Amino acid sequence: MDFRVKNILLLVALLAVLIAGCGQGRPSENSPLSIDRGMATQPKNKPYGESRFYSDGSAMRLPVPGTVAQGYLNDDVTYFTGKDEKGNFVKSMPVSITRTLLKRGQERFDIYCSPCHSRLGDGKGIMITRGYLPPPTFHDHRMRQLPDGHIFDVISHGIRNMPSYGHQISVSDRWAIVAYMRALQKSQNARIEDIPAELRQGIR
Repeated sequence: MDFRVKNILLLVALLAVLIAGCGQGRPSENSPLSIDRGMATQPKNKPYGESRFYSDGSAMRLPVPGTVAQGYLNDDVTYFTGKDEKGNFVKSMPVSITRTLLKRGQERFDIYCSPCHSRLGDGKGIMITRGYLPPPTFHDHRMRQLPDGHIFDVISHGIRNMPSYGHQISVSDRWAIVAYMRALQKSQNARIEDIPAELRQGIR
């Protein structure tokens, strides 16, 4: 047999094998090869898929009642709500006040609060010039007497014309804002006794 004829026959045979291997006639998600890969290939249900295992026929299941996502246990009632176990606002914040916390609070305050409350906390922010109702100043007696937990709750859920910032500001940043707000109040209502004794000599 001619050498070229042999090559042609061999090529035709290879093409026939390839066509037989690929020509299933319709799309399929199944592999054309059945290789046992152990745990690498397992039966599974796909989202929104059908399942004959469950009585309702759906592969997707609701979480078990009481399920809490990892990192969202929120078991410290005071820290996450600003209230004690009886539902009363806590007088003092449940976090330690540090310079880092105050700096973070200042940054978040300037971003979220100062447009209405101003950077001084006197209620004369730029939004008031755009037609917004002026909020109360932080520096009157009533505002200075509010519990820390109440301020945290207002940031979380809003009050009157102020919207909720619970989704924009994290819990830790809400407490940082409370701490910075207290620092602002102290700056406008400080007494000579609030200044360390070694620094009072330079005060005029």
